[in-house]
Amino acid sequence: MTFRFPNTAARRVQTGVVSLALGALSMSCVQAQPEVSGPPPQAKGWKVETVAQGAVRPWGIVWLPNGQMLVTSKDGTLHRVNGRVFEEIELVGMPQVFTGGQGGLFDIALHPKFAANKWVYLTLSTGTGRANRTTLVRGVYDGERVKDIQTLFQVGLEKSGGAHFGSRLLWLPDGTLLMSIGDGGNPPTRIGGVLAREQAQNVASHQGSMLRLDENGKAAPNNPFSRIEGALPELWSIGHRNIQGLIRDPQGRIWATEHGPRGGDELNLLQAGKNYGWPVVSLGGDYRTGEPVGLKTKAGMVDPLVAWTPSPGASGLAYYTGDKFPQWRGNLFSGGLATRDVRRVVLDANGKVVNQERLPIGRRVRDVRQGPDGHLYLLTDEQDGELLRLVPQAVR
Repeated sequence: MTFRFPNTAARRVQTGVVSLALGALSMSCVQAQPEVSGPPPQAKGWKVETVAQGAVRPWGIVWLPNGQMLVTSKDGTLHRVNGRVFEEIELVGMPQVFTGGQGGLFDIALHPKFAANKWVYLTLSTGTGRANRTTLVRGVYDGERVKDIQTLFQVGLEKSGGAHFGSRLLWLPDGTLLMSIGDGGNPPTRIGGVLAREQAQNVASHQGSMLRLDENGKAAPNNPFSRIEGALPELWSIGHRNIQGLIRDPQGRIWATEHGPRGGDELNLLQAGKNYGWPVVSLGGDYRTGEPVGLKTKAGMVDPLVAWTPSPGASGLAYYTGDKFPQWRGNLFSGGLATRDVRRVVLDANGKVVNQERLPIGRRVRDVRQGPDGHLYLLTDEQDGELLRLVPQAVR
């Protein structure tokens, strides 16, 4: 297999060379757990309340300092939750949003110094069905609209089709921003002359990676791949298919949920400079043939903590620290698009997965977040989408 590096047409690097370089950055790998057969048992002691409804396929949510919520919608609109309705907010200077397939307006995050600068960050897909890419923009929220929107970052290579944009955002304590980028699509989609998924092992491509950026969308300093010749400076980790959930816990650990192919959705513990294997390593199968994609494990590549089979369509992710469900503190909660549920993932003190439970919702769960009030909030990925809240219920 040969990788083509952007802006260096004559240069080609063989897979083994790339793996060798990345192996020097890797620490010991995490042992994968056995594949899950069937859903876990149902959790008890909770119920769902509807907070608001009416957004078209809501995608991401954030809380303002005053307690109000802003919610993105896949169709390209931004909303403020006003009572029980989603009130649309004007986006001034927004690029045209490509909404084909999985494309649209995605995640939202406030700058760590939002109280002073009012900066709101949004991810979206831009372009057309034949040529599109994941994009990061920033605007100023004045209380009524987001204005002065400017494009900060775009994925380097265009792709076709409407699949695998990634797009979760997470601020780190040092003021840098993590941004997930999907691999670009399933076969036969090709990027740069190879199958799109193969770009996830190409350090000269943004596809299939986690990026670390500064507040202006530039490569953050001291990114781990910057010392590899030919690597893009924005890369923070590689070997990802399509990260859809991203959270940092109070201990500083960064967790991500990721879509696998035809089975093999993953929960990963992310670290800088690591290679998470895709598509060299996978516990899923090819959509067309059903044959396994890659190996089950490989030295120098990090195995998932959990591999879900069948795939729940793992989406938004929360780490619970609130007081409404004290028995759930220190647990992860992962949304399920295909299984229309939330998975409660129980961790021990060392971050090892020791148990799982299922919270059936009956709707596609796109995002899961803990609110400032200690409740868990869900966004449902439906045409008439809802904002839901989980509240305690006495166990009978």
